Amino acid sequence: MVTKVTRKSTYTISETQGEELVLASLARRIRMLRAQRGMTRKQLAAQSGVSIPYLARVEGGVGNVSLALLHKLALALNVSVETLVKDGDPENGDLTIIVEFLKHQPSDVLARLRRQIMAGVDAPSVDKRDRIALIGLRGAGKSTIGMKLAERLGVPFIELDKEIEREAGVPIGEVINLYGQSAVRRFERLCIEHVVAAHPRVILATGGSIVADTGTYEYLLREFYSVWLKARPDVHFNRVMNQRDARIATPALHNEALDHIHRMLDARQSLYELARTTIDTSDIGIDEVLDRLSVVTNPIDLD
Repeated sequence: MVTKVTRKSTYTISETQGEELVLASLARRIRMLRAQRGMTRKQLAAQSGVSIPYLARVEGGVGNVSLALLHKLALALNVSVETLVKDGDPENGDLTIIVEFLKHQPSDVLARLRRQIMAGVDAPSVDKRDRIALIGLRGAGKSTIGMKLAERLGVPFIELDKEIEREAGVPIGEVINLYGQSAVRRFERLCIEHVVAAHPRVILATGGSIVADTGTYEYLLREFYSVWLKARPDVHFNRVMNQRDARIATPALHNEALDHIHRMLDARQSLYELARTTIDTSDIGIDEVLDRLSVVTNPIDLD
């Protein structure tokens, strides 16, 4: 079951309907790519090794499509499998060329270009540093730091997970159980948009998985001054255990939990590093974190 989320409401698409949408999107993309290349269906069938009748079914949006078949079609069309299956309408020419250009740039150039693009397009009427978003894994200090920073500044402090719970009407864990990760991501985007619309100055503590949805994370980076509150895996682990007032019963469970934190940090580090500022909270106190924030978030004045 696929869940769609709207304000204060949800509706569902059956698995069959979801499959039909995916197949229809795939069919449109293959027809478009074939037309761009001036290939007939017969030519694509010959070059991919897929029979003409089966290719006709694929381009008609019917029939099961295996990963092996997608690989064959992608090779024949000289595109990636990802290009065939990604959501949305076909890319426009500008985007296609820009993406191809960026693929060949080193990481430092990409970082510079990203900052230039995000700083120059649709600049907000308020300074981005009037809205501060704290990102990072649980245990980094987002809630504690965010609340104290908001008190110093005299601005609202908002925890995104609580906003999601308010919007959904159920605890965050139940949102996941009832509607799945995709629904959480949509609630997440909706709530951030509400915060931007309602608060020209605000401190926002995000969930650790905010980076999981590229579109939402890009929007957050564009509308907020983002700060990654970083910490070592063992620090995250100990803080989370203290929050829960719990202890790992066995060394095996302890190691499993710590390994999980390591894996999450490894998977998310390159995305967390896109924040405007990184502050390692592992070995410093709250006051020192706030002092460092007072420097990097100017022109906000921390009295």
